[in-house]
Amino acid sequence: MSRTTQRVAELPRWANSLVVVAHPDDESFGLGAVIDGLGKRGCAVTVLCFTRGEASTLHGVTGDLADIRADELRRAGYALGVGTTLLRTHPDGALGSLPVETLAADVADVAARVVADGLIAFDESGVTGHPDHQAATRAALAAAVSLDLPLLTWTLPELVADQLNSETGAAFSGRPPADVDLVVAVTRDRQRIAVREHASQALPTSVLWRRLELLGDREHLRWARRAQVKRPASA
Repeated sequence: MSRTTQRVAELPRWANSLVVVAHPDDESFGLGAVIDGLGKRGCAVTVLCFTRGEASTLHGVTGDLADIRADELRRAGYALGVGTTLLRTHPDGALGSLPVETLAADVADVAARVVADGLIAFDESGVTGHPDHQAATRAALAAAVSLDLPLLTWTLPELVADQLNSETGAAFSGRPPADVDLVVAVTRDRQRIAVREHASQALPTSVLWRRLELLGDREHLRWARRAQVKRPASA
């Protein structure tokens, strides 16, 4: 289902990267294989998560969800080899109500501190249709522009998105092949370990498992902002 005629590419060789997400589990459910792949190429990964995910969660969980999901994020990050995980307390379900400048300033500050060579986030569509995902990516893009850094975004091929929507009634947004810049080969062992650390979310009935099955050993990425080519000054 996920195979295309596009040539398999490699992830960028960055020394340091900053992953920007809206909710705990986004780094594992969505970006887990990409984070793992970056780490295997020698890249130190920092994750900045804007909310504790109290609203964007499943029901029937016993205990304080904010604390539970914070602990799950910490353990999942460790499983993926993330160097540092930063968790903010912005309003889950209403991230878009905050000025993008406020969120972008936080992203830019963290990116500068970790000397990030590039940023990573969800596709501008939000992939799942969640407005918090879109807000997080808008902040990442604004920060990338302010720091003159590239922003690489994770997306789904439209065939996979359409299949998931047909089977489950979900609202995934996919991209046609022409909109996908990188198709990368991935392994999912560490991603699956990280996913299971989010025990409050990764239920057997989750659409997540079907998505991973359809994607197989490929992930699809696009440049929301490319690295700028530095041209030498004229003599």
